[in-house]
Amino acid sequence: MFKSIYSKFILGYLLFGMIGFLTIALFSDRMTYEYLVRNEAKRLYDEAVFMAESYEESSYYMGDINASVTGDIRLVAKFLKAEIWVTNSEGRIILDTAGCHNGKLIENFDPASVSSYYQTGFYNGAFSTEMLSVEVPVTHNFSPIGYLLIHYPLSGVVSSKNEILNIVYITSAIIFMLSLIILLVFNHYVYVPLRHITGAAEEYRSGNLAYKLQHHFANDEVGRLAKTLEVMATDLASTEETQRNFIANVSHDFRSPLTSIRGFLEAILDGTIPEERVPKYIGLIISETERLSKLTENMLTLNSVGRTASLNRSNFDINDTIRKVCNANESRCLQKNISFDLTFEDEKEMVHADFSGIQQVLYNLIDNAVKFSGKDSVIYISTIRKSRKIFVSVKDTGIGIPRDSINKIWDRFYKTDISRGRDKTGTGLGLSIVREIIQAHNETIDVVSTEGVGTEFTFSLPMSDF
Repeated sequence: MFKSIYSKFILGYLLFGMIGFLTIALFSDRMTYEYLVRNEAKRLYDEAVFMAESYEESSYYMGDINASVTGDIRLVAKFLKAEIWVTNSEGRIILDTAGCHNGKLIENFDPASVSSYYQTGFYNGAFSTEMLSVEVPVTHNFSPIGYLLIHYPLSGVVSSKNEILNIVYITSAIIFMLSLIILLVFNHYVYVPLRHITGAAEEYRSGNLAYKLQHHFANDEVGRLAKTLEVMATDLASTEETQRNFIANVSHDFRSPLTSIRGFLEAILDGTIPEERVPKYIGLIISETERLSKLTENMLTLNSVGRTASLNRSNFDINDTIRKVCNANESRCLQKNISFDLTFEDEKEMVHADFSGIQQVLYNLIDNAVKFSGKDSVIYISTIRKSRKIFVSVKDTGIGIPRDSINKIWDRFYKTDISRGRDKTGTGLGLSIVREIIQAHNETIDVVSTEGVGTEFTFSLPMSDF
């Protein structure tokens, strides 16, 4: 029944209201009653003390009370809405403002045995309703000659208590009703957004990753949850698209050379290709085989470089490594009359990194620079030391990368449209491998490119402590 957050919140809200009212009824009732009794007893006691001190010199202690004193006492009793007794020292009632107990002897009269200045009850059966009674001695020459007692009906205290509690109940009810605003706020800012988020999560679970949340969310935890969920769905959709593209690209890159190899071999076997041209096509088959081997090797490399455990860190001179990679590309550069401009801050720059991995990073970046540079151009390579890091820059003056392709160049198998005409043998994995190797070192790589002007890649490496 109470499976939703909203129903649980409503149940909790109602239980809170019920417990609140029960608490007021059980505890506040008793506490208010006791407080009023003490307060009324203090008021009556103070009045009794004042009267006793005022009339202690009067003649009543001799068994007679003059009319003036009697009139005053009756006025006070009327004002207090109470019954006042005046007794002698033995407890015989000399004056009763109600006129019901005059001359009677109070049973078990012993003021000294009373532990408090007031008591509640029927006062030894003298009253049919509960009374609040206070007793004050009247003294003469520091000796008690009688007592003044005030009896106040507890029904008056109960009436006052009920009036106060009624105010408390009404106030509590108003506060309880006003607290419904909290329920409305919860419904608007928490429950409704969560219901939309739950619906979106169910859509995503069913495979509808294109589903968009239509609700307008506030910029709070629930809103951030919704945005995170949408971003997650977008990322999942992107991942699925990447996986589909990856499979399509792998299939294409494997199918093309395999189709060529099969076609060449079938042509050789059925004699379509003349015998004198067979060596040429065998060379093409070997070239396609090497292409497949390179593709497989790059995929295996890309699968392993992301694991930090595979790094074999050592200290080596990055400048010397750059020179050797440039020398390895010398023959290709001669074909296009491309030269290298090497600028090093120091003759030797020692870094602490995986030598073979960084060597492959340099080879891939320089290979791309040579591949996409025009004839008679220059490739600029530099190293700069800054904040315990060595920054390596590889800059060409080639065709550049379109702005809308900058963020895609790291994707596996991705090739820009303008690069496809020049990159006939590439696998589209080179820059993915570069980024994985640099990230495995917990370092960064950035690219700045302008179409038709050139491209610059810059990556960082940690300096060696030796």
